[in-house]
Amino acid sequence: MATNTTRPKAELDLADQLGHELVRLVRLINKAKSQVAKQGPDGIERAAYAILFTLIHEGPQRTSRLAESLHSEISTISRQSSSLVQHGLVERQADPEDGRACLLAPTPEGMRVFEENRKQRNQWLADVLGDWSDGDIQTLNRLFGRLNTGIENHSPQLADAHASAGAPAKGANA
Repeated sequence: MATNTTRPKAELDLADQLGHELVRLVRLINKAKSQVAKQGPDGIERAAYAILFTLIHEGPQRTSRLAESLHSEISTISRQSSSLVQHGLVERQADPEDGRACLLAPTPEGMRVFEENRKQRNQWLADVLGDWSDGDIQTLNRLFGRLNTGIENHSPQLADAHASAGAPAKGANA
């Protein structure tokens, strides 16, 4: 959301430096993701894990809600969720509000696979931050939290449902 307030040059220069580092961060993350195979060792598209992540953190959902949440087409979510169902990571459940519809929900195996992927990510991050002090890492976590909250407050449409409500993630930590 744009503001009409003109900021001092020094403030804009600092924002420019942060913008540069954020672009660099996104590029490095995208490069790291592209170095990982498009399919995991279990034959599941890496993109499908976003569905599993969302279901674990936000609870069972309809395909249409997942598509909205993940900014994706329903057909893409349908294909990826079918693969997750076939692999036993997600199951279809009757929607208690509308028996004609179904909800997708993680299975115990889906939770296990999610946790394994989370452990691998955490190990990688711990390696990256291996020479940082605990205090520096805590400061980074706190500042990233503030940055994310600021982005959500200035662009509410970007906020995650559970984060904007201030609720802790369901099931497991991100």
